[in-house]
Amino acid sequence: MKRRIFIAINLPEKIKKRLKEYREQHNGLPVRWTKMSSLHLTLVFIGYVDNEQMLEACKITRKVAEGVEPFFINFKRIIFGPVGKEPRMIWLEGQISEELSQLKSRLEKALLAGDTGFRKPETRAFSPHLTLARIKADEWRQLSTSDVNSVEQKFEAQVEVNSIEVMESDLKFDGAEYATLEECPLLG
Repeated sequence: MKRRIFIAINLPEKIKKRLKEYREQHNGLPVRWTKMSSLHLTLVFIGYVDNEQMLEACKITRKVAEGVEPFFINFKRIIFGPVGKEPRMIWLEGQISEELSQLKSRLEKALLAGDTGFRKPETRAFSPHLTLARIKADEWRQLSTSDVNSVEQKFEAQVEVNSIEVMESDLKFDGAEYATLEECPLLG
């Protein structure tokens, strides 16, 4: 059986609580909200793997994490995503930092080294974000301008990254369910 896995950064509960308040303020929007327990920032999407590859991905992630110092991610605002295209999602946008870029790069290089069978990394520019909701397009087009304009707003938060997680995604009709396979502390 193949598993769909990726490497991510999970959010602390205090940030999830603030995002829950945002969601409650915008509860009438025609969107499918991401479950609060599922909020994460994807660093590297690995894809479908067998159990042996999953164990190898956990081992590689652990080794990379051991060489990385804890750092902070700054979040600035809630926006429509993807940037520059017709809105399909509502995102919490993070700032790219040298530490975050280096971590992503180290993970990708380590996953591709040797004969692991992992696929090449995405070629799109890295845009750190969390998907808060997926827009229901037909209903969305019928919203008033003021409802649409209320979505994007400032949301400042600083998150200390002390670990990264190898996660599994199980795609369901009502949205993906996520499970942490391995938590890898950053040790520096």
